[in-house]
Amino acid sequence: MSPGASAPGMRITVVSGSELRLQRGRLGFLASQRVAPRAQIDRPTFTAEHTNSTSLARGFRQHIIRAHSRLCPAGCIGKIFCPFLITMSNTILIGAQWGDEGKGKIIDVLTAKADIVVRSQGGNNAGHTVFHRGVKYILHLIPSGILRRSKVCVIGNGVVIDPIALLREIDDLRKLGVTVARNLLISDCAHLVLPYHRLLDEQRELRQGHTKIGTTKRGIGPAYGDKAARTGLRMSDLVQPIVFSKKLQAKVIEYNRILHALGAKPVSFREVNESYLAAGEKLRPFVGNTVVYLHRAMERGKKILFEGAQGTFLDIDHGTYPYVTSSNTTAGGACTGTGVPPHRIDRVVGVMKAYTTRVGEGALPTEDMQLTQMLHNLGREFGATTGRKRRCGWFDAVATRYARMINGIDELAITNLDGLDHVDPIRVCVAYRLNGKRLGVPPSDARQLSNCEPIYEEIRGWNTPTHPAKTFSQLPPAARKYVRYISKLTGAKLSMISVGPARGETIVL
Repeated sequence: MSPGASAPGMRITVVSGSELRLQRGRLGFLASQRVAPRAQIDRPTFTAEHTNSTSLARGFRQHIIRAHSRLCPAGCIGKIFCPFLITMSNTILIGAQWGDEGKGKIIDVLTAKADIVVRSQGGNNAGHTVFHRGVKYILHLIPSGILRRSKVCVIGNGVVIDPIALLREIDDLRKLGVTVARNLLISDCAHLVLPYHRLLDEQRELRQGHTKIGTTKRGIGPAYGDKAARTGLRMSDLVQPIVFSKKLQAKVIEYNRILHALGAKPVSFREVNESYLAAGEKLRPFVGNTVVYLHRAMERGKKILFEGAQGTFLDIDHGTYPYVTSSNTTAGGACTGTGVPPHRIDRVVGVMKAYTTRVGEGALPTEDMQLTQMLHNLGREFGATTGRKRRCGWFDAVATRYARMINGIDELAITNLDGLDHVDPIRVCVAYRLNGKRLGVPPSDARQLSNCEPIYEEIRGWNTPTHPAKTFSQLPPAARKYVRYISKLTGAKLSMISVGPARGETIVL
């Protein structure tokens, strides 16, 4: 093929200049070379054989790869030079605040273009609420993709699973007409949450008094504790009755000693063994090696959406410790919790509310009781998992900027904009003040964070409903200015705005 020709279905754009910037993943490499005018090849659908594509690229004397491309469909994994511009489709979606950002709805919207939706961490302490055709669905362990036909949902190895709660969730979905069959896969490496975990969780919380963490008492922390101590039971054990019973008996003896010392009732080995083995038999068809499944799916070009639970500031490492959950809720957790390597990730989408909320204990620098009461009076901001009232505050750009840094957020989805429809003026925290010093990032120490004073800027409200808007231009001018402003403060591109709970109340930019 001559340099001036193009293959069918291929778009070629001539680019002039002598500098070629090559990027692989997040690491940039600069290659300076004198070249003739070069061709940028963009082929969304790859059909040619690799030998043909290589000869084609040689004809143009250039190999150009897009910044976020990490894989050539011809097999050039990990190579800098590739003959095609590739738009990868693997997306991590995380919460950029303290959880409850409305991730469930955004995941539901993004799932329309995904083939597989994967949950990578947490347990049934998390909850995603999705409204579809007038029906409210609350999901705790199963990914939101279950609500769409032809999508495969995967519960990854980083999740801790209460088998009884999972079966209850499956039954509830089936009663609502949702199919749960071959479209759900569960990692055989996922750890189990058992009754003694819940009892220990409750006892620890009761003894904390005013310093309690605010846990859901679902046993998530103790289950992750067993995982870290290498003494936990996994899904692979549950589907092997003899193995499971033997391991469970040893754990029940161990935990009953602890529970006795705390003054709690002991756990019955027989009851737990029978109920969990029965659950294991029902879950057996779903259990397998999800790492292999996901990698084979990527080889076939399937699009994967990694569904985050909780939020950045509940991360065990990067959150407001100790008022955090027991897993990595940030973008890195999506890789360790599924077995998908970082270089196979295309983009990270951060979800944040137009204001700030938090459930449980711990610092919330912008907390405002008047705003909290207003939102509660509207019937908003009650936890999907526990029903607890959420604490509410003004938008905290210090927190979201840090979240963008930790997660490598490429795009932002702003939710609950309609919650501010009748608030005027609107306050935005742009920095903290601690002991007379201005801070641009949140302190790591929980006590210091609780002593931080927010520095605010005020923005005009719009005093009109935003939910009728279907496009960005239909939003009130003041609302457009507000979302642009908080996106700029956060430091990432705005891609979606939610103005209501329904799928149709989403503006895609």
